[in-house]
Amino acid sequence: MIRIGIIGPSEIAFRKFLPALTKVPDFDFVGVAIACKSEWLEADEKTFQSEKSKAAEFIKSFGGIIFKSYSKIICAKEIDAIYIPLPPALHFQWAKNALLSRKHVLLEKPATTMLSDTLKLIELASSKNLALHENYMFVFHNQLTTINQILQSGEIGDIRLYRISFGFPQRAKNDFRYNKSLGGGAILDTGGYTIKYAKMLLGENTKLACAHSQSNAQFNVDIAGSATFVNQEGIVAQIAFGMDNSYRCDLEVWGSKGSLQTGRVLTAPAGFAPDITIKLGNSEKIYKLPEDDAFMKSILHFKNCIEIKIARLKNYEDIIQQAKLVQQFIDNTQ
Repeated sequence: MIRIGIIGPSEIAFRKFLPALTKVPDFDFVGVAIACKSEWLEADEKTFQSEKSKAAEFIKSFGGIIFKSYSKIICAKEIDAIYIPLPPALHFQWAKNALLSRKHVLLEKPATTMLSDTLKLIELASSKNLALHENYMFVFHNQLTTINQILQSGEIGDIRLYRISFGFPQRAKNDFRYNKSLGGGAILDTGGYTIKYAKMLLGENTKLACAHSQSNAQFNVDIAGSATFVNQEGIVAQIAFGMDNSYRCDLEVWGSKGSLQTGRVLTAPAGFAPDITIKLGNSEKIYKLPEDDAFMKSILHFKNCIEIKIARLKNYEDIIQQAKLVQQFIDNTQ
């Protein structure tokens, strides 16, 4: 049995992680930690009271106990693994502390806000034979397998171009995504998804060709961006992302014989069957892709990384490659 605790009573932990965890065998939810005042970057009494109230809802709905500080849950002997859904700027500190306390770590994306910090976490996890998993759960959705099968079948011909778009309308101004000190910014949020999928489609030799970042006078973070990636075969993936956009979560594949288009490719929730459209000449067909629970499967992958060394080592490399591409984008747009 893997005994797991959560650092911070976040919305994604309550709505997505814990319901998915109940479907995974051999996991036991022990409790959730709220920050003591010295552990929160922007401490105020209203925030602390809100955290306490949220944590109480966790326990009411899923059991477990409330830990009165992040440090206490990390040091707890009854905990084997930690899930960290904090704002990105807090990931490195608390993941490092958890690994030093010999806890396996499941991090919400991005793993950290900079390549150097990610490499330090990988080195530490590896030295202690601990799992470190970055929760880009969309990669486990079986719609991607179906899409790959269609592309490999040659139905739309040779691939000429991939386009991946992910963006959503502006959220509340106090959302951490718009706060630089908390690791906000479009490249670390929506951009990471599009880069991750571009590399999956293009393969190991994916290279950044060009990148562009957009800002907004209201915020001190990047608000949108775009980039072009290319592989050794000359196939191109264009990405576009943002946090002040109309909603899009699309994949378009342009081939020599036809095209493929689908929405919700990065965010399909459990039980949702995305549509896919294939166009060949003047004909068009639309059908449903498979339903899946990508969050549950991401937790299963974390379990495999805990139990199987080869899975753990492969996961380290996936995290490093993602961090390198994101860092390249940042370096090319500063």
